[in-house]
Amino acid sequence: MSTDFSATSIFRGIGLALAGYSLFSLHDALIKSITDVPVFQIVFFVVLFSFVPFVCILALNAREISLRPKLPGLVALRCVFTVGSLLCVFYAFNTLPLTQVYSLLFAAPVLITLLSIPILGERVKLIRWIAILLGLGGILIVLQPGSVTLTMGHVAALTAALCIACTSVVTRKIGSREHSVTLLLYPMLANVVVSGCLLMLVYQPMPGIALLKMCGIGMLSVFGQILIINAYRSCEAQYIAPMQYSQMLWAILYGTLIFNESIDRNVVLGASIIVISGLMVIWRELVASVGQPVLRTRNLRILGGPQAISDESDKLENSDKQNSAGNNA
Repeated sequence: MSTDFSATSIFRGIGLALAGYSLFSLHDALIKSITDVPVFQIVFFVVLFSFVPFVCILALNAREISLRPKLPGLVALRCVFTVGSLLCVFYAFNTLPLTQVYSLLFAAPVLITLLSIPILGERVKLIRWIAILLGLGGILIVLQPGSVTLTMGHVAALTAALCIACTSVVTRKIGSREHSVTLLLYPMLANVVVSGCLLMLVYQPMPGIALLKMCGIGMLSVFGQILIINAYRSCEAQYIAPMQYSQMLWAILYGTLIFNESIDRNVVLGASIIVISGLMVIWRELVASVGQPVLRTRNLRILGGPQAISDESDKLENSDKQNSAGNNA
């Protein structure tokens, strides 16, 4: 593992990550603050507004990029999961306390590890099995089956975590074959098309303040993603990945001060256990040098939603061009 990063770079990366995740937390609080508007309508306008900076960044990219997917079937499958995750996440934030939603979404790395066994054929050793069991135990503590009535919000949050995990597993399979722009653009288009079609069935007039909030949500997601991408460029992933759990602190702050949510001890306990399990997964992947680790995912929750383009090169595409040039020569 490289150790070429200076202390200044590490602190800069951590600062950028914390700032980025704080924007995502504000993004989620704004989602929760929009009431009496159908979820499909919120998703449609949020993703639509995020297209403005996305297209601007794409237009400023001087490199020639092919938008034709090399693995259209898997790209389409990834779009299905990203659409499902975004719709479920937005619904969960509208119906559950922020801390509960985050607790369940933080289980995504554990679910990714579980899915990687049958789908990717990964061998899971003792530490990751312990992390899996801890994560599942934490989920049960948060849900408290039998003593708390489970709602559609809980189902939506768990479904979102599962969709996020499936998206990440598919990304591991195709990430080295598809350009980053392809992996961002098609899910965004899918979200616009699906939510737009459903919007025609549920559309209702909304106040200007709600539209303004949706615009803000779209902008926050893009700028937050840019900050996190730059954080990963500043220093190693081991310093950046754990910073996503700072969102729980923002959830407690926004929940108590803005939405008058009480702090449930069981939720805090379960969330702490889930966070520990997630950190164990991250640590294990660093030690094992997994090729497409969970912690390399820019933001687990908004895969396929409003995201910014990184300037990472498409190594396979460049290699194909070089081979083609060599053959022609």
